[in-house]
Amino acid sequence: MSHGHVGWILGRPEKGDIQVVGIYETDDALVDKLATRHGFDKNLVYDDLGRMLDTVKPQAVVAFGSIFDHLMVVEAAAPRGIHVMVEKPLAANLEHALRMEALAKQYGIHLLTNYETTWYATTEAVYDLVQGGTLGPVRKIVVHDGHEGPKEIGVGDEFLAWLTDPVLNGGGALMDFGCYGANLVTQLMGGREPLTVTAVTQQIKPDVYPKVDDEATILLTYPETQAIIQASWNWPFSRKDMEVYGKTGYVYALDGLNMRVREAGQREARQVRLEPRRTPFDDPFAYFAAVVRGEVTVADGDLSSLANNMTVMRILDAARRSAEAGQTVTLGEGEGRL
Repeated sequence: MSHGHVGWILGRPEKGDIQVVGIYETDDALVDKLATRHGFDKNLVYDDLGRMLDTVKPQAVVAFGSIFDHLMVVEAAAPRGIHVMVEKPLAANLEHALRMEALAKQYGIHLLTNYETTWYATTEAVYDLVQGGTLGPVRKIVVHDGHEGPKEIGVGDEFLAWLTDPVLNGGGALMDFGCYGANLVTQLMGGREPLTVTAVTQQIKPDVYPKVDDEATILLTYPETQAIIQASWNWPFSRKDMEVYGKTGYVYALDGLNMRVREAGQREARQVRLEPRRTPFDDPFAYFAAVVRGEVTVADGDLSSLANNMTVMRILDAARRSAEAGQTVTLGEGEGRL
């Protein structure tokens, strides 16, 4: 439970669609703190993951530990036929992701990745505009995700410890926020891998984050499209927004519900306020439950899908190598070549 996003499920109002039957956590102090905050029964907590899975026999597990530990969770759950949803990104590195993918396919489990932006009404609306051809062929996508920095916004000590560790998180802002853009761009580009990946990372605050990058920009090229992913722990305010420019129009998704759209023939952009998405597409746990019960089918093009997130991991791996070498990485037929 060291991931700060664990409050998303522990603090979730009772809806009758899911039941928490067991918790794996070895940090007693963290268990005490979260039990006090959220009121769960500490008898649910086990200090051995395998024993917990064998005792309570869950249908599914959600991983709220370090990104490095995602592989451990899948290694325990998959052979038992238990479905898994992890917090973004899928894995700490491409090697882990490939092992997780192989286990999921071998044992026939769902392996999903949860992003906050998946549940935005604007995310769905932008995709529909692109798919419907309203904007014309897409020429440029710009995605901004970030905040002032994890320490600056006051994340918990147990979260900060691994979030700023190059092994346990796989990197800094590049992994933490770059994954959002890679996920969204991959869907908008129909699941295709980019031709090239070029990334620049910086340590603007080495005194605060001495081990990892805190600023990252990733440039992806496709045959007729560019995508720019801006990931930051240095912005004055938190933001998760996206711009998509087509040949005949553009859309700017400002947040989860608001966007601006300008189409061919319009003199200015129109403001659009959307309604929240309908259940189960407004909440990761309702969605996961619906998938496990066979009520929702996960397509390869979906934002939570394993196919999408394997492409995300290839983009992030190439971005990390590009930043380290100061060169563009070519994917596709020349995958991995600097």
